[in-house]
Amino acid sequence: MLEPPADGVSQGGTGGAWVSGGAPGTGGVPVTGGATGGSLGACAGSHPIVEFELPHKRSQPRGIAAGPDGNLWFAEYNADVIGRITPAGTITEFRVRTGNSGPFGITAGRDGNLWFTQVLAHRVGYITPTGTVTELPLPDDSLPKSIAVGPDGNPWVTGYAQDDIAVLTRAGPSAVLSCGYGTWVGLVTGPDGNLWVTGQQVDAICRLSSGGTATRFPVRSGSQPWGIAAGADGALWFAEYRAGRIGRITTDGTITEFDTPTPDSYPISIVTGPSGTLWFTEDKGNAVGCITTDGEIVEFTIPTEGASPEGIALGPDGNIWFTEQVGDKIGRITP
Repeated sequence: MLEPPADGVSQGGTGGAWVSGGAPGTGGVPVTGGATGGSLGACAGSHPIVEFELPHKRSQPRGIAAGPDGNLWFAEYNADVIGRITPAGTITEFRVRTGNSGPFGITAGRDGNLWFTQVLAHRVGYITPTGTVTELPLPDDSLPKSIAVGPDGNPWVTGYAQDDIAVLTRAGPSAVLSCGYGTWVGLVTGPDGNLWVTGQQVDAICRLSSGGTATRFPVRSGSQPWGIAAGADGALWFAEYRAGRIGRITTDGTITEFDTPTPDSYPISIVTGPSGTLWFTEDKGNAVGCITTDGEIVEFTIPTEGASPEGIALGPDGNIWFTEQVGDKIGRITP
């Protein structure tokens, strides 16, 4: 385990080479995969990428989220720190209190704090925009991964007591809900007021109400859905990690899937961007993809080879930000 820096040590981002790419035929071949038609629109053309190096090697940045302070915040799994990067690229890191804790997912809470998960320590925590960290213990058999603001305005976390999903407050879990057996990972609040959760192990999407009513919708076998986002079209969009597809599910459970141009791309996280497009990371494809709500896709190669992009977020500056787990960098792509 790497030794993290002292709390609040500021590090300047070193920047990186800009690339254009992304035009059909250079940044990926557009595919429809069952789409109803339409234009590439905002996915077409040049979308430059710039990268910012982190202070430590092998820090493994995972989740990333836009904070209430106008910056991006991210979890460094192997360095036991929560990082902050300004839109200009200045990086500051804050040590979490528990060592070897594995910070993983992160989200901006409505209380003005950034909430994060600690997989290895069976904990969740929250950090103020000025860097004060508080941690809350979970059951010893928990493996908290993803975290998001739920329909009630509180943070909800997957991996609580293995298959359960917990509703969190500063005093600890206030409710424990379940979608049933299945290694539930990504989660997001849908336009219907329910929580939507991806079941990586069981190839399913779960619709979960605040009252605990769970409805499961099967995805094709071997898909391993991971990240999920609410789209501008009123549907939920998710990344099928093992299948190399992006899926769309309506609130009544109708699923449509779209193949990524690169086979075995392993899409993992997804977010809604400007102009109604959705952006996703490709772990093995080493690219950031853009998909229209018509299902047409363009990919944009990351300058660092083997970067293994993972978390992705829409920044307050209107850009798309992502983590590079193996590259030990934070990336920014202009949508």
